[in-house]
Amino acid sequence: MSSVEAPSHSDSKRQRDWRQSYARRLAVTDLVALIWVVFGVQFLWLGNDGDATSIRQPGEAPLVVNYTIISVVLTVLWVLSLRFGGTRNYRVVGQGSTEYKLVADASGRLFGLVAIVAFIFKIDLARGYILLAFPVGILVLLFFRWAWRQWLAVERQQGRFASNVLLIGSEQSVRHIATQLARDTSAGYRVVGAWVKGVPAGAVIDDVPVRTSEESDSVVEALDSFGADTVVVTSSDALSAEELRELSWQLVPGVHHLVLAPSLTDVGGPRIHTRPVAGLPLIHVETPRSEGWKKYGKRGLDILGSAFFLLLLSVPLLAVALLVKLTSKGPVFYRQERVGLNGQPFEMLKFRSMRENADAELQTLLAAQGSDGTPLFKVKNDPRITPIGKFLRKYSVDEFPQLINVLRGEMSLVGPRPQREAEVALYDNVAYRRLLIKPGMSGLWQVSGRSELSWEDAIRLDLYYVENWSLMGDLVILWRTCRAVVRPGRSAI
Repeated sequence: MSSVEAPSHSDSKRQRDWRQSYARRLAVTDLVALIWVVFGVQFLWLGNDGDATSIRQPGEAPLVVNYTIISVVLTVLWVLSLRFGGTRNYRVVGQGSTEYKLVADASGRLFGLVAIVAFIFKIDLARGYILLAFPVGILVLLFFRWAWRQWLAVERQQGRFASNVLLIGSEQSVRHIATQLARDTSAGYRVVGAWVKGVPAGAVIDDVPVRTSEESDSVVEALDSFGADTVVVTSSDALSAEELRELSWQLVPGVHHLVLAPSLTDVGGPRIHTRPVAGLPLIHVETPRSEGWKKYGKRGLDILGSAFFLLLLSVPLLAVALLVKLTSKGPVFYRQERVGLNGQPFEMLKFRSMRENADAELQTLLAAQGSDGTPLFKVKNDPRITPIGKFLRKYSVDEFPQLINVLRGEMSLVGPRPQREAEVALYDNVAYRRLLIKPGMSGLWQVSGRSELSWEDAIRLDLYYVENWSLMGDLVILWRTCRAVVRPGRSAI
């Protein structure tokens, strides 16, 4: 973490106002998007010939209503549905899938209501008008929400549009939570200080300035001195139950926010359930499972995906094989034994990107750069790579033969990258959990930094995937993989 200064009063006020400001921006964008979609669908589907519908009641003449009025009402109701559906709440925007789910849920509820009202009052709505506006509207809304997220992530890297956080807890728990929050600035939590008992006056924990109980009579005083708007309690021994309750009473509603942060980390949202019992907010954490329909669904995705890409890319892959064969001595494919599910070895396929017998030089090169004792056997500026191999590696083309491994069931499209037996021998007990799931062609750490990540960060991301994987998560990683292949960046080797 970098060192931070306590914000001034005006800075603190701006930090408190970001929630309303960002929500207003989303509201304007939602309104513009829906006007464009609803009226665009009306024009495309109905044109100038079907610009009116009727409301029929028994024994009465039909009431003719212009479709423009219906589009106006539909747009207003849709905007209100997004508003009261909590889609612009600061707790869900900026990160995770909850915002997207709420947008889809609010839209679905509205169109369900429209269908019921149309049936009850016998409103002859054009089916194509409704059935087209609904999915297109959701897609456009999600696109604009995604675009705002990209902008918000950049702003939060600069310390703006984020909550100023005061951490309360033991020295160890404060250091742990501060490190975790610093890893992901897009979450919108900017640590500006800490309140810790039993540390010397003027202490600093990992560049986070600290106030003690001797310097501040109360947490609220420390909160104001740092210009923080959010209190994060990092350990249960920091405050007693009575002190924590009194603290919640002292915080200003709508200005200050209270968060309890358990020490458990790297747990995905779907595994967490909060249940109040006897006045206690109990947090239930589901144990990770890789069985039943999830297991067969993942295998089905692997079979369909690998077969599809092998057929689609068959001609380009043949061209690559020919290039490899003609530009350097040696076989087209590089075959190497890797460690797979539950420690079972298998032969992994790649297009050869190095000169012949390159494995014999590996230990000498690793020893020369001082990394022969680490689990990631990566040689910097590797002299063994052929000219065509540099291109294949930069765009990950050398990995495509592993589609055959996926089709055979030895690998998955998404999972921890398979490593050699010598690398697995350096695993500790934590790293061994990587082997509880099939290795993948791509994984979470490959789309989060590739070769720039340290082994500690790589293993943390792999373990997060093992504990929290889902089919939807796999699809997201595959999409990010496609983007990384097209735009590899500097981290690709």
